[in-house]
Amino acid sequence: MNHSAIEQYEQKPHVVNEAVKNLMKDQLLAHPVPGTWSIQEIVIHLVDSDLVFADRMKRVIAEENPTLIGFDEAKWAAAMGYADQSFQNALAMLDLNHKQMARILHKLPEEALQRKGTHNQAGEITLLQLIEGANNHIEHHLKFLREKRKMLGK
Repeated sequence: MNHSAIEQYEQKPHVVNEAVKNLMKDQLLAHPVPGTWSIQEIVIHLVDSDLVFADRMKRVIAEENPTLIGFDEAKWAAAMGYADQSFQNALAMLDLNHKQMARILHKLPEEALQRKGTHNQAGEITLLQLIEGANNHIEHHLKFLREKRKMLGK
């Protein structure tokens, strides 16, 4: 089994927690870069995206070439009221989702990583690509979290 990608996946909630450690509510909701998401909105987006990634992984594991549907992150952020959600619950959900998925992933045979689904926008995608995509998505947003944190003097 490709333990490297799975181990990275397991560690992502810890990395996110470190990036937002010791921030107060007003700092989480601040918009140091006008027109962009706050730190809280980024974290809630990460959780929503993470749950979508987990659903896609489960479908690829359990079904034969399932259809994987994209989503509009801006519409989700607006419709779900990211600024009003529980930040602590979101961090806990991210952690639990990764623990549960990593447990599933570690038990799969190596060849399962090559199982495929078909994304309605990106085309064919393997389980390994989904895991790596989840990891890369968090890394992408961590840059913005850290930049905003620095702008807030933290």
